[in-house]
Amino acid sequence: MTRRMLGSLGAVVAGAVMLAGVASAHITPPVVLMSDRDAVVTLLAGAQRFFVREVRLSPAEQAVIKRQTGWTPDEDFYRFYLGRDGQGRLVAGTIFVTEFTIHGPVRVAVSLGPDGKVRGAAVVELTEETYPWVKPLIDRDFARDYAGQDSRGHFHLSDRLGSLEAMPQFYGQVIAGLIQRAALLFELGVLRRGDAS
Repeated sequence: MTRRMLGSLGAVVAGAVMLAGVASAHITPPVVLMSDRDAVVTLLAGAQRFFVREVRLSPAEQAVIKRQTGWTPDEDFYRFYLGRDGQGRLVAGTIFVTEFTIHGPVRVAVSLGPDGKVRGAAVVELTEETYPWVKPLIDRDFARDYAGQDSRGHFHLSDRLGSLEAMPQFYGQVIAGLIQRAALLFELGVLRRGDAS
């Protein structure tokens, strides 16, 4: 065979492998459980004034996140919604974080207090396929188990949830990881930069 034929054969094989990978990622339509506006208003309860802060992480901040969690931030910038009281003091900040799984994205809104501790979290969007696996977690209000923890907390599923099947456990860990990422992003992107004052 000539080099040209080998090159063409290689391209065909590479294309077939790529198509097989795309076919195995079977993303289903999204299910929006809460609008962004409702999530911000709910999670920033007590705030009278609202601000948006967009933050680009420095390479050093990205390295800290990678070292602490094993996760490498994948966004160019992160948007925080900050709620302040009538005197301008920070009540809380909210950030939306997403994990892309083989069954589609899971998007979570997380609220953090001026001390960097989780105030609350809500799953705002996922796919039709993942909804039956996440619903038992939502019904048990499992995100409350992380309230009061900062980025160095223990973000594992609690015994309070009882025994769960494999997929709800998997998605519970995905969401717990998102909550921890949000806490770390808030700590580095807002608190350490002095934006809480």
